[in-house]
Amino acid sequence: MDSLKGRDLLSLADLSIDELNYLLDLAASLKSGMVKLKRNKVLGLLFSKASTRTRVSFTVAMYKLGGQVVDLNPNVTQVSRGEPLVDTARVLDRYLDVLAIRTFEQKDLVTFANYAKIPVINALTDDEHPCQVLADLMTVKESFGKLKEVTLTYLGDGNNMANSLMLGCAMMGMNVRIACPEDFMPNPDIVEKAKAIANGKTEVTVSVDAKAAVKNAQVIYTDVWASMGQEEEAKTRIPLFEPYQVNQELVELADKNAIVLHCLPAHRDEEITDAVIEGSQSRVWDQAENRMHVQQALLAGILESD
Repeated sequence: MDSLKGRDLLSLADLSIDELNYLLDLAASLKSGMVKLKRNKVLGLLFSKASTRTRVSFTVAMYKLGGQVVDLNPNVTQVSRGEPLVDTARVLDRYLDVLAIRTFEQKDLVTFANYAKIPVINALTDDEHPCQVLADLMTVKESFGKLKEVTLTYLGDGNNMANSLMLGCAMMGMNVRIACPEDFMPNPDIVEKAKAIANGKTEVTVSVDAKAAVKNAQVIYTDVWASMGQEEEAKTRIPLFEPYQVNQELVELADKNAIVLHCLPAHRDEEITDAVIEGSQSRVWDQAENRMHVQQALLAGILESD
């Protein structure tokens, strides 16, 4: 799909529905090992936050496509000494073919995209996590053979995952329900954007009622209750979030064939019980594997492929 070549991916909403479908189909094909990237393409990883799955999956995806990876730890670059982002962006633009950034503020990602001519990929910000949702959609499609009219319920903190899930589900014709404590709702602007995308054809709801949100859902999704940078709040959040724990009692309210997803890392027996994450309805490990396949598809789409 030529429309993806040279593009940034700063938000899931940057993709058209056709492009999103194309990436999911390509990821499924790549899972069988079909496409090779032209040699000597170089991916840079500039991560200001800790990462296991995103770092490793991007690295392996690029290697599988025949490319190379440069891991740019901000702590050992001039960024840590106060070099302006605009300067770093323009220099890296001269060295790399594509750059994946994991940072706190979305505006820093936008700055890089504005000053670097190479494609910039959002590998997680406080606002969104689009690459994770690509993997989530692929996993749901593998489980049910479709995305349209499937209902996904997200429980917990209205964080970057909630934001990106609303956009991705709305684009794919899925129903999405978000259940969070009163003071931890997702970004209202993104809620409205998701509702505009759904255009009344599918459900986009936000509530405080976990049990009602889970009822008859085909997908139950959760994330940690305190994201990176919020560790000091973790203990105080637990009493507020306990009603949103994904446990067997809550799972039994969903569709009998429901699957359970978690973007990881998980705090077992906190936001999800050990029994559920290890249970027969869990698709967490397929979901983690699919990070590599969708990111391989994304890189193949953005860069020139054979």
